[in-house]
Amino acid sequence: MKIEINMIIRKLFFFIALLTGLVSCQKPLDNFNLSSPDGKLSVGIALIDNKLNYQIDSGDIESIGISELEIFPNASVTILEASEIENDDSWNPVWGQQSSIRNNYKELQLDIDIDGVSGKLLARAYNEGVAFRFVLDEGEKPAEAIFKCEYALADGSNYYTPAGESEPLGPVDFKGLTDYLQEKNGKKRKISVPLVVESPNQSYMALLESDLYAANGIDPMQLDITGTEGRILSGNKVELGEEEWTSPWRVILFGKSAGDLVVNTVPINLATPSKLENTDWIKPGKTLWDWRVHGYTAPDGFEYGINTESYFRFIDFAAEKGIDYFLIDDSWYKEVTKGHFELSDKLDLQKVIDYAAEKKVDLMLYYDRRHGEYGDEELFPYYQSLGMKGIKYGFMGSNVDFTREAIQQSAASKLLIDFHDGPVPFTGIRRTYPNAITREYCHAQQDSRRAFTPESFIKMALINAITGPLDMNNGNFDLTGINNGLRQKGPRETNTYFSTVASEAARTLIIFSGLVCIPDAPEAYEAKADLFEFIQKLPIGKWDESQVLHSKIGEYITTARRHGKEWFIGSVYNQQGGALDIDLDFLEADQEYDITYYEDTKETHCKTNPEAYQVRNGKVRKGDVIKAVMAPGGGHCMWIRPTDIGKDSN
Repeated sequence: MKIEINMIIRKLFFFIALLTGLVSCQKPLDNFNLSSPDGKLSVGIALIDNKLNYQIDSGDIESIGISELEIFPNASVTILEASEIENDDSWNPVWGQQSSIRNNYKELQLDIDIDGVSGKLLARAYNEGVAFRFVLDEGEKPAEAIFKCEYALADGSNYYTPAGESEPLGPVDFKGLTDYLQEKNGKKRKISVPLVVESPNQSYMALLESDLYAANGIDPMQLDITGTEGRILSGNKVELGEEEWTSPWRVILFGKSAGDLVVNTVPINLATPSKLENTDWIKPGKTLWDWRVHGYTAPDGFEYGINTESYFRFIDFAAEKGIDYFLIDDSWYKEVTKGHFELSDKLDLQKVIDYAAEKKVDLMLYYDRRHGEYGDEELFPYYQSLGMKGIKYGFMGSNVDFTREAIQQSAASKLLIDFHDGPVPFTGIRRTYPNAITREYCHAQQDSRRAFTPESFIKMALINAITGPLDMNNGNFDLTGINNGLRQKGPRETNTYFSTVASEAARTLIIFSGLVCIPDAPEAYEAKADLFEFIQKLPIGKWDESQVLHSKIGEYITTARRHGKEWFIGSVYNQQGGALDIDLDFLEADQEYDITYYEDTKETHCKTNPEAYQVRNGKVRKGDVIKAVMAPGGGHCMWIRPTDIGKDSN
């Protein structure tokens, strides 16, 4: 009851502060209103009891009620000066979901004194989101701060959040979120970002951070509850010195659908611009990977393993199909000591390197820190000396400084970097260091030798993917063989991998990444070459435009991406199966298009008949509506290109 009374008092103070600002001849330095460029989002900022509070309205709906922003606990804040700017320009990412990104926002800068410490609060309002950041000036300050941001969300909201290598949580109400946070095995849980919020009016928000790169002495953002219905809290301890300190941005994204959040450009706009002068060497693309193929017997009787001949086969297929990279897992070495890899005697690595160079296929190598510490200062130059184009870095943990330095050092050696397991999400880092090509930050397919369900995939595609590119290892075609245990690294429990080959193809498009890792055997893809065409044609990371046309968390998703005048569309449905109407209104008028469908058949089923599919061709025009019919756990793909481009274009 006391908490509710305090909230009423705070709301009254906030209202009075804003009202005073409206009727006063001279605007007082205790309340401000910032609107988005289109005027649809409104951010109110006011001092209540000498503490900073904010509120966000979307139209006439209160999206976030009065909530505190704080950097020093219980400190008294004075606003010394205020200024507002508007920015509207565009920039071109090295690679991404869009080839040009508009950066249009209004920013309020408040110069503040916090119990004698000078600094700034920056508030930005975009049409699709709002963000806050503290900057503490150079000079003496406490050794520790707590960066706190509250979120007063509407009663009756539903919540979704990543859960490591388990299926993402949700939908749950506030009590369900509270129950999830109870201690498990003696450890108190936290809420990982992004926290996706489905409001009672069925609009969507996501709570996350951006530009952690620019902040020192702080861990990745996590969320907790305050004990009051609908009130969420992010709180991070900060280690401070006398130098200037900049916080990460606390970001709130808005969308009419869950899919809007996945293609929202606010987080990457907030990131520090590129630190690399030359990015010509950064090439997004597709990669084959050996780890999940070990033990597979090809139709000619050859059994794949850790050996030179197996790797030659991967390289031959990559060269033939135009696959950019081949990733070799940690089997290329036995153990590591400072500055030294003891190479495996099962293969001749130099022969593999020479053969790949001859075939013009680039190589990447995995590095697993559990086998020993090589030392990062020596590691990346060593990889570069081998002619590698990238590193998949495993088991580094969620350490901000370590991860930041690994990204910077890999860039110095002109290496792409792909982080394994549960890394720091580092949302927006692909703008600052475009060589940070992807990271797992999800349950990658068959990780821990477990397979996720279609429902888990759809949840991760609409939750985890908001933080940026994911390495999920989709695209298996030999589903029957994998389910029957005919791989050394297949699921521990047979017949637990529920998908269809059309769904597997669609997933490689739906999950945005700068490096799409396809994990099956060359012969499995060759056996379904007409279906593999969809994956083969994808211009990974070179998208001009991306849209999520249909989205319902845990049920279905349709993603459409454009490269030039070609469109690639992928849809996935949960184990209920269903149909989605896909309106081709985004095509150009007065233009005929060739279309290829890669789809389930009437007999396809994710459990009983996962490899049944069909490929057919047709003609379409702007305004046509395609009914994408999907089997239980199934998928649907379309490749659309102007008729005069021809089938051989890429």
